[in-house]
Amino acid sequence: MPPTPSMATLKNDYHHHQTNKLSNKFKVCVMDASGSLGSSLVNTLLQRGYFVHAAIQSHFQDIEDIVLDEDTLHMVAVGEADYRWWCDDNVCGLGGNGGGGKGCIGWCLKILHADLLDYHSILDTLSGCSALFYSFEPPLEHPVYDEHMTEIEVRAAHNVLEACAQTPTMEKVIFTSSATAVVWTDTRNDSSLSCDADEKSWSDISFCKKFKLWHAMSKTLAEKTAWALAMDRGMSMVSINGGLLLDNSSNNLLNTSTTNNKQKTSNLPPYLKGAAEMYENGVLVAVDLKFLVDAHVCVFEEMASYGRYVCFNHVINCHKDAVKIAAMFISSPPQSLEDPREYPQRISNKKLNKLMVNFDGRFKLHS
Repeated sequence: MPPTPSMATLKNDYHHHQTNKLSNKFKVCVMDASGSLGSSLVNTLLQRGYFVHAAIQSHFQDIEDIVLDEDTLHMVAVGEADYRWWCDDNVCGLGGNGGGGKGCIGWCLKILHADLLDYHSILDTLSGCSALFYSFEPPLEHPVYDEHMTEIEVRAAHNVLEACAQTPTMEKVIFTSSATAVVWTDTRNDSSLSCDADEKSWSDISFCKKFKLWHAMSKTLAEKTAWALAMDRGMSMVSINGGLLLDNSSNNLLNTSTTNNKQKTSNLPPYLKGAAEMYENGVLVAVDLKFLVDAHVCVFEEMASYGRYVCFNHVINCHKDAVKIAAMFISSPPQSLEDPREYPQRISNKKLNKLMVNFDGRFKLHS
């Protein structure tokens, strides 16, 4: 009778088998995984059964920059070095305890450091991955959106897409852009304009530069750079042009009637530069974090997805919602007389809504 293989042997054989079987199809990369969107994507993808490479910028030294929520922590535990281990009896069948213990034999999360201005470090994080979820996070040494941020964000987008093109297993790129790359044109104040802003619209670079709309300018040029490279290299790419990001875990006031007593920052998000004009033009929109994450997963998993998708689930076009948005970011918002007007919505997300109509956001494990 042949000797019974040891647990270590079984683990190595199983790990080798599962890696060969699943890595190309189910291994994905999230970059930058340290931001609120990136962390939430990591959690959701793990809970849906994907193997995740979580890339954080090189200046982050603590892997805890990636926040795992309670739904993920019940099946993920800290393992060796920068690995985390996931275990489920129904998958491994070798005595796993669901908590990353000694019986846990299938790795699902690897945390890596990546410098977006270093092409080779990006290549390393993408190794073996079939998809990339990319969102730009300003570097700590340059956190403010100004005229210099455009060069940084465009270089980062170029490096990331070029690295994707050089990764043989890469099948799809999900590029996070912004609605500010859609709404800023010098014709938005033209009342005769019949067509709403949508995924076919691009912000005007000259207009953005003239009025120092640096966030819009950076997002527009970075996304255009990414699309140019994707088309030139024959890569499959979709972009998500999200509205102002609202994190429900922070008790944002758009979804509550009570006053948030927590101290609020006096620094407006760069997205809100020109907010008054966006508000009056009917293009000031916001998106809940959960909805934005679901949109990313949907366009990744849906084979029919293509091109750009404008993503929002709140339109701020009346005085009440405008006051709530201001109160979220300004500790003492200026008092103003209530304006009974409701500006007509002039931005459309119909393309994304149509794609997501049958999307199942519940957690599911690939087997």
